[in-house]
Amino acid sequence: MTEAIAGAHMREELYSQPQTWARAAEMRAEQALLPARGARIAVVGCGTSWFMAQSFATLREQGGFGVTDAFTASETPLDRDYDAIVALTRSGTTTEVLELVDEVKGRIPVVAVVGDDTSPLVNTADTVIALPFADEKSVVQTRFATTALALFRASLGEDLTAAIADAQAVLDGTDDVTLGEAEQYSFLGMGWSIGLAHEAALKMRESSQSWTESYSSMEYRHGPIAIASPGRISWQFGAAPEGLQAQVEATGARFVQHAIDPMADLVRLHRVALDRAVARGLDPDQPRNLTRSVILDA
Repeated sequence: MTEAIAGAHMREELYSQPQTWARAAEMRAEQALLPARGARIAVVGCGTSWFMAQSFATLREQGGFGVTDAFTASETPLDRDYDAIVALTRSGTTTEVLELVDEVKGRIPVVAVVGDDTSPLVNTADTVIALPFADEKSVVQTRFATTALALFRASLGEDLTAAIADAQAVLDGTDDVTLGEAEQYSFLGMGWSIGLAHEAALKMRESSQSWTESYSSMEYRHGPIAIASPGRISWQFGAAPEGLQAQVEATGARFVQHAIDPMADLVRLHRVALDRAVARGLDPDQPRNLTRSVILDA
């Protein structure tokens, strides 16, 4: 019997992201199923999906497409006058998402974006956008989340050619091994990349049981920078506020920033997280205390 290789599924899945993004970018018919410009919407999900919802909400509002809120499914206010809810979930089995959809059934249309096109959500949502080619075997999500965000970005009229090229260049290259050797990580973002910073922190916690935090870049200086010190990393996704790098480096911490699309930089973090996990003798395909979907008992 061949012994399973730790993180084998995560490795295959994270390396496929340029291809799955390109496919999602071409799904024009499916993109047209998302709420139209001017619609007032909420985008909901749990964990990773919530963070992608945050990024999409910011991009949609900044693009002038209308009021867009992002909530974790369990905290979505049901008394607001939304034209639609976009429910993002890889498995389509998450209890809080299914309960939310049942609660608003017949009152607020739900567009479900799912990885598993045989899941219960497919039968209860009003509209379904399925991304089975981006579904995953690893418990730790990589490609489904970013592929959904690629679909969202393309639906707003973005050209993802540069982002896809950036991601491929990251995967074709070799990372600085010291990126995975820090004692502690603070991930930072501005605008739509704040959601990516939160997701990066989650990925490192899930896969390698690392000490991570995440913040808006501007808020980092309002207290959290106190954690910065030698041997620790502050990792900026996308543009940074003026002077932040110098302030971080003055603490002795390392400031990390790459001049690429922030979503492609998240791919770099995926690989760093995987390598850090394996180096610690951990398997991110089956991380401690986690399952593919959170299904709560009645």
